[in-house]
Amino acid sequence: MAVYTKINKNDLKLINSKFNFEDFKSFNGIKQGIENTNYLLRSKNKKFILTIFEKRVVKKEIPFFMKLMDQLSNLNINCPKPLKNNRGHYLIKVKNKIACVVTFLDGKDKKKLNIKNCFHIGKTVAQMHLSTKKLKIFRKNSMGIKNLNPLLNSIKFKSKKFANLEKFLKTNLKDIKSKWPRKLPQGIIHGDLFIDNIFFKGNRLSGIIDFYFAANDYFMYEIAICINALCFDKNNTKFIINKKKVKNLIKGYQSIKKISQKEKKSLNILCRGAAMRYFLTRLYDYTNTPKTALIKIKDPREYYQKLVIHNNLKTYKDYLK
Repeated sequence: MAVYTKINKNDLKLINSKFNFEDFKSFNGIKQGIENTNYLLRSKNKKFILTIFEKRVVKKEIPFFMKLMDQLSNLNINCPKPLKNNRGHYLIKVKNKIACVVTFLDGKDKKKLNIKNCFHIGKTVAQMHLSTKKLKIFRKNSMGIKNLNPLLNSIKFKSKKFANLEKFLKTNLKDIKSKWPRKLPQGIIHGDLFIDNIFFKGNRLSGIIDFYFAANDYFMYEIAICINALCFDKNNTKFIINKKKVKNLIKGYQSIKKISQKEKKSLNILCRGAAMRYFLTRLYDYTNTPKTALIKIKDPREYYQKLVIHNNLKTYKDYLK
């Protein structure tokens, strides 16, 4: 559940006073998501999303996300477009917290992707990468490979039975960092393209949401994140890489933007780094979130399995055949 901050009719009146062109009539909390509080707002004929930023988002970085979504929307990338209030600003205050209102994106996330969906995702990601190359805004990746050591050190390994896991993580992270590629093509990436951040209408991809991990990084790192998040199938508790999905994701991407040989050679280490990132963030949440918190903690063991699978692959071709 991700409604940390509750609002009422008086808050809705206050929100309405900050915008000239829409009169929001009703609101409903949205329970999906982890990071922020979200509400569906309805006017007479339209729908919007109110996002109230919670403690994990760094306040000074929020304008970057607003500019990014606004500019991507202007470049015909289907994503939420932030509304400007009657003072010409993206951001407002709700319950003493920073908030924004963005346009509603038609469609919904899928429970399971097919290989055709993966092709269209790859194509859309490539279009987004070509668009972000034109933008003159910058944000350092707070979840980049250099930031993972402090994250690992902050995880509470509560008993001796976790000693082997701690050793596994430290050994892998050291190896990943030593092999991390340099000087690959880069620009602004979404940075968190999970299945619930990609909307479809029927089988047509209708847009992408949740840009609050977007940052400047390698374009191929985005592909690695997508492979981890979208190209594994679950059989009971076991995760298996679906190479047809990987192949179609990359095929869709390359139909718009070519992948260089250097990027291809870097795929395995980037996939290992992406798996490590999500393994650590989930472990942190698992060990540091109080049991009373109204938030569903994702199982970190998924990314242990994925990291082991990547450790047993080596070349670009290993991901396709």
